[in-house]
Amino acid sequence: MTQRDILPLKKLIETAGDLTQANLAEIRNKALRRGVWFRVLDRTERAILSLTIRCVERIKSPRLAEIVRAILSKLREAMKGRVERMMETTGRQLAQKLSQVAQSWGNRSAQGWAKDPNFIQYLTIALMNTPSMFRV
Repeated sequence: MTQRDILPLKKLIETAGDLTQANLAEIRNKALRRGVWFRVLDRTERAILSLTIRCVERIKSPRLAEIVRAILSKLREAMKGRVERMMETTGRQLAQKLSQVAQSWGNRSAQGWAKDPNFIQYLTIALMNTPSMFRV
C-alpha cells in the first residue's frame, strides 16, 4: 500500500490538480461506493468523467480541466460527512465566540483557536453529543 492509497478523500480531490487518470478513477470509485455518483451527477457529467478516465492519461486542456474540477467540487460537497458539515457552520462560529471570550479575559493564545481545525472538530462533536435540552 502506497502513501497515495491512504490519502483521505478531501486530500485526494485537493491534490487532483494534476488531474491524472489514476486520481480521477479513484475519486469515481469512492463516489460509487458512497452512493453519490448517480445521485449527484447528471448523465453528462458522469460521461465526461468516465470518458476522461478512459481516454486521457493527464488532462492538459485548460477548458477540460475547468469542467472536471467543477464536477469534482460537486462530488466533494456531496461526500462530506455530518461532522464536516457541522464543523463548517456551527463549530466554526462556536470556536470564534469562545476565542473572543478567552481573548477578552487576557488569553493571548486564544486568537488561534478560531482557526484550529482540531479545536473546531472537538467543539462540533461535543455539541453533537450534548442533549438538546442542555444547549444554549
